[in-house]
Amino acid sequence: MQRRDFLRAGAALGGMPFALAAQAQAANMMVWSGFPAGGLGDQVTRPLVEQLRGKFPQNVVHDNKPGAGGRIAADFVRRSAPDGNNILQSPASTIVLHPHVFRKLPYDTLADFTPLTGLCTFTTVLTAGPGLPAEVRGFADFVAWAKANPAAANIGNPSTGSAMHLASLLLASKTGAPLNAIPYKGGAPLLTDLLGGQVPVSINVVSEVLPHIRSGKLRALAVTAPTRWKALPEVPTMTELGHKELASLEWLGWFGPAGMPAARVAAINAAVGEALGSAAMTEVFTRNGLEPLRLSAADFGTLVKRDHAYWAQVVKATGFKPED
Repeated sequence: MQRRDFLRAGAALGGMPFALAAQAQAANMMVWSGFPAGGLGDQVTRPLVEQLRGKFPQNVVHDNKPGAGGRIAADFVRRSAPDGNNILQSPASTIVLHPHVFRKLPYDTLADFTPLTGLCTFTTVLTAGPGLPAEVRGFADFVAWAKANPAAANIGNPSTGSAMHLASLLLASKTGAPLNAIPYKGGAPLLTDLLGGQVPVSINVVSEVLPHIRSGKLRALAVTAPTRWKALPEVPTMTELGHKELASLEWLGWFGPAGMPAARVAAINAAVGEALGSAAMTEVFTRNGLEPLRLSAADFGTLVKRDHAYWAQVVKATGFKPED
């Protein structure tokens, strides 16, 4: 073998691990969550991925790329090839709320992503812990207590600029209660303080507080769902309590980069829609107080645009100043 041929062969062999690694990554259909492992998104998508085994030529793999409230994962998927091999699993807030609370997003959430499919809807719950006096049982009692005890009327939420934070501000504005919105770094530390009495009330994702409501450690004062929530049928809605402007549903969904082929979008939507109706996913939804969201890709896109407009109005009504 000539020396130059030997060197060419060696260079080709040396590059093989990198080429094989790239091929292995392309062989997987990656579903990226922008939040730490163990949250609501993981509880839904990990069992969903199991239901999708064999539905696509590639393996479907779920992984986490946390940071910046989901923005790191969103930007990664936005910059990916529009072939459906990198999918963003996102709560509503990353797509429809962030454009109104952050000034410097590196993407346009309506133009730079392809809505693929909804997964589920969920409500948030105004929840009282042992830090609220036991005699304060209902929503009207809570508002009266807050007005009488302004220094103690703290209301926790999982992060600044989250849907729960905005709901806290809107609740204070509409009721006249002097609520002090206290942002945390995630739902887990918020729940710890709520159970420990360090914060008297908070607005939480239903799955986080449902076991503690059922056990009696926490009590639910109201849900933000437009109608009574199946997992908490005895709890009134904000609409029933005279605050329909606080009525909204949160959701989880899948998004691809802009420009995905229609056939690929349809295939993903159909496979996920079928999986959402499985017995395994029904059990996941029931356990976590969720409802399946089975929509066509076009209808899911319509929902995204509607909620984008809704949160623009909410942010304006609260007077929240967008952050960098």
